[in-house]
Amino acid sequence: MTVSIRPISSKRDRKAFVDFPFSLYADDPHWVPPLKGEALGLITPEKNGWYSHARAQLFLAEENGKIVGRISAHLDTLALEMEPSKGFGPGVGFWGLMDAVNHDVFQALLTAAEGWLREQGMTRAIGPVSQSVWEEPGLLVHGFDQDPTIMMGHARPEYQGWIEGAGYSVVKQLFTYELDITQEFPPIVQRIIKSGEKNERIRVREVNKAKFEEEAAIILSILNDAWSDNWGFIPLTPPEIKDVGVKLKPIVFNDLIRIAELDGKPVAFMITLPDLNEAIKPLNGSLLPFGWAKLLLWLRAPKVRTMRVPLMGVVKELQSSRMASQLAFMMIEYIRRASVERYGASRGEIGWILDDNQGMRSIAETIKSDVNKTYNVYSRDLV
Repeated sequence: MTVSIRPISSKRDRKAFVDFPFSLYADDPHWVPPLKGEALGLITPEKNGWYSHARAQLFLAEENGKIVGRISAHLDTLALEMEPSKGFGPGVGFWGLMDAVNHDVFQALLTAAEGWLREQGMTRAIGPVSQSVWEEPGLLVHGFDQDPTIMMGHARPEYQGWIEGAGYSVVKQLFTYELDITQEFPPIVQRIIKSGEKNERIRVREVNKAKFEEEAAIILSILNDAWSDNWGFIPLTPPEIKDVGVKLKPIVFNDLIRIAELDGKPVAFMITLPDLNEAIKPLNGSLLPFGWAKLLLWLRAPKVRTMRVPLMGVVKELQSSRMASQLAFMMIEYIRRASVERYGASRGEIGWILDDNQGMRSIAETIKSDVNKTYNVYSRDLV
């Protein structure tokens, strides 16, 4: 039978695009079904602020009338404006949201995605990035024996060989670290924290959810400064910030997000989220008929095994200093205590962390955490 690849745009096809992984991963105990409504929103231009500076073409693969694969090809005008030294730049396009039943289907999908990127004038392809670097960048290549945490991806083990066999090479690795948060940190870390607590210049405070927009502005200001030199960093735009606020506000808890101040000035932050995937996995993608009630009850007083730290940052002027590490350890410790005492958590996951971010990797290793998942981002010239 011949595999046919077709571009899609209709609501019906977008639904088929979202539905396909549910059959592909039906027997994978570690795949977490996304809420279908949210997954549809991510690929619907009117519902995703990312499309205010990006465009995408989705493709479906069919064989004998049956959906057997999917992929997205997309470009981001902000990525095209970047300095190439920061990872992207002129001529760089992306593909992602890729799933396929076999290698032949994958190759046909990749050919279609690369062809669309060439038509847009792109000369280099990076993937998988699904679809923004703020969503699920990278291909899982290590850690298939664990469920992904909130906003992290999952994949089939064979994808790595398929992608590398298509001529793609690793351009960046992303790591997540896990640790037992019921255990106190090593004595040296405790001494650093106690020293910081005696420093009158330092204040580490909880955020105030009642002032959500004000607190978000402070965090974004620090983030844009702290991450500005990082590989692949694209500042969030106002439409995206609005979307993130709507998405994350229900799982924002004051004691799980901290802002560190030095001499009264905010200089660092740490965001921790209860692992929403633990609550949505049993729902199998639907809030009906009673999933919405179960999720609402969970959100009122979440009890989780895992807490994820998706974002953390210290302003550039303090990076590589002892103060940066001290502030980081203080925030981590205060959130660790709250996670265990108030939410019943026993496990933490930090990341993703870039492979060349030695500062954050050193902090993760100092608190005795270990790499539990690795994600590869690949690149290939299209000329």
